[in-house]
Amino acid sequence: MNKINLDKFLVGILVLILIGHYAGFLPSGLDQVLLIFFASFAVFPVLISAFQSLKNKKITIDLLASVALAVSIFNKAWASAAFISLMLASARVLATYAENKSRGAIKSLLKLKPAKTKVKRGDKIIEVSYAKIEAGDLVIVEMGERIPVDGIIVNGEALVDQSSLTGESIPVEKKAGSRVFNSTLNVSGSLVVKTEKTGKDTTFEKIIKLVEQSQKEKVGIQTMADKFASVYVVVIILAAIALFSFSRDLTLVLSVLLVTCADDIAVAVPMAFSTAIGLAAKRGIIVKGGAFLEGLTEVKTMIFDKTGTLTKGKMKTEEFNFFPDNQVAEKELISLAAGLDFFSNHPSAKAIVNYAKDRKIAVGRPDKFEEFSGKGSRALYGAREIICGRSSFLEEKGIEISPNDREKIIQAQAGGSSLVLVGYNGQLAGYFRLADEIRPEAKEALMDLKSLGVNKFVMLTGDNENVAKRVVGETGVETYHANLLPEDKLAYVKKYIGSKGKMAMVGDGVNDAASLTLADIGIAMGTIGADAAIEAADIALMKDNLNKIPEALRIGRLVKKVTKQNFWIWGAVNAGGLALVFF
Repeated sequence: MNKINLDKFLVGILVLILIGHYAGFLPSGLDQVLLIFFASFAVFPVLISAFQSLKNKKITIDLLASVALAVSIFNKAWASAAFISLMLASARVLATYAENKSRGAIKSLLKLKPAKTKVKRGDKIIEVSYAKIEAGDLVIVEMGERIPVDGIIVNGEALVDQSSLTGESIPVEKKAGSRVFNSTLNVSGSLVVKTEKTGKDTTFEKIIKLVEQSQKEKVGIQTMADKFASVYVVVIILAAIALFSFSRDLTLVLSVLLVTCADDIAVAVPMAFSTAIGLAAKRGIIVKGGAFLEGLTEVKTMIFDKTGTLTKGKMKTEEFNFFPDNQVAEKELISLAAGLDFFSNHPSAKAIVNYAKDRKIAVGRPDKFEEFSGKGSRALYGAREIICGRSSFLEEKGIEISPNDREKIIQAQAGGSSLVLVGYNGQLAGYFRLADEIRPEAKEALMDLKSLGVNKFVMLTGDNENVAKRVVGETGVETYHANLLPEDKLAYVKKYIGSKGKMAMVGDGVNDAASLTLADIGIAMGTIGADAAIEAADIALMKDNLNKIPEALRIGRLVKKVTKQNFWIWGAVNAGGLALVFF
């Protein structure tokens, strides 16, 4: 018998025994035997829970319930012990019901997956069960069917509804080369998808697992309920001891403990947060635990990474400025630089590769490649050396920048553009000028967050001062730190931890993984398909939209308001109960 079935059994049998006891249906001998046996048996789940909490150095309501049960049994008040056990078992059943209900909207999507799907293997198209799809299979998805895997489209075009992951109901246009995800719906068109991930490895099923774990796991931030329990339980136990010392009336002490047991609030608070987590997940906001949802409402400082967060992270090369004093032609230099950047995942590197491809310039293939995080990269083509990156990196590698060239660089940066300098065989050979589009909703989202109580915004970037000034000027961020290496960003995050209120870090979830983990609340943007982002962040936004952050904060505020109402109602009921005990 599993835990939930045991609790249901206890609720049913204790209700029958208590009805029989108070209505007088049972013979007195059998009545006492049943009360003693089941009241004693029902104590164990509570004692185990209280012991595990104390082992983890936490005080919970179960500790107070254990004391009340111990007093009942010591006083041979078997009906009282049975009644306390009934309330606690009912609370556990209701909590499980709430968790299942909050996950139901997500889990129901699993039922929409086809039992079988069409797969192209060789020249044949066959039907296979979902469980038998393998990485590399070509899956055929017709209009109206759900995509059963994570993969890349190799043929076809379609509109795909990704609301099961992002919460966004507007279908997204997909074509050859686009990435698609398990559980999303092909609204129109026909697709052939090359399978990359199946089953439990897909983004969708990882999200379901994350939501399930978040509703069970305790986390580092202390919630309102945790604070309440740690104080309330100690106060009631001390008060019970004092009352017994004064009155020597164990029945009176037991009556007080019965009223103040707080088993109802023990289920009401988790139920509220569990439901809120399920609601947030439906809207594309994955929260790893109720404590993070509550903690978000206490954030006063919010730090943003620039690229991919306040900006779209889709760098575009505006121009290439060539210095003709080198032993290399302009097109050849672009080819060599693109070949170097082909192996980098940095947005600026991809922009340079696209710049070469758009101009029909072949992308080179270097013999050796090295990347230096936050600085740049280096490649060898036989005896020729190419270095791309920031000016300090090129100088570090022994490339001199003349006063005249430095003046050109300063002038180019003055407009707020990012520059990637190119060195060829020890000499500065030119630079790419890049721009990154600011998210259109950024300013609105920050104003919304300010109205919700976030009073300090900070931007961290590896770009130069002029780029940073342009972004903060258009978004409303008050403070920025530019020209940072990854380790510098981490140092600034540490600096802001401990300031008034909690601190949240918003990043892309991959490059900022360490900072997201260190912050009080780590928020990863646009993590659809990004396993590292889901793992690193406390809150993962499945859609690239900053407005999802104030939406999450509002959900947190709502559940906090409901929780406070629960405490007020519980307090009023307990006050009435204590009045009846003493008067």
